[in-house]
Amino acid sequence: MSVMLRETAGRLSIEILSRDVNLSCNRLRQLFVKEIGVSPTQYLRYLRLFRAARMLRSTFLSVKEVAFLSGARDISHFVRDFKKQFGLTPSAYRDQAQNLEKASCPVTVE
Repeated sequence: MSVMLRETAGRLSIEILSRDVNLSCNRLRQLFVKEIGVSPTQYLRYLRLFRAARMLRSTFLSVKEVAFLSGARDISHFVRDFKKQFGLTPSAYRDQAQNLEKASCPVTVE
């Protein structure tokens, strides 16, 4: 898990991870599902999507830039996975986060 956290945007694979922890791919999958409840691939996707959500809330990077920096290789898959996880497209998520921030700020700056 620490390798995944460090290398969220990198090109990780089950083969690389299993080699890092000196286990076979199948054994790593088995242990990961037993301990975490999801496969290593699903967990990495989850980490990447939450990293992307954080960037969408806190930066002015484009959705494409956020997708790339969070490890996505295909923008359409990124948007589909993001919407499945959060119920909104990345753009709609950013808009909603900005609207919530404005609504909770008691002082308006002109």
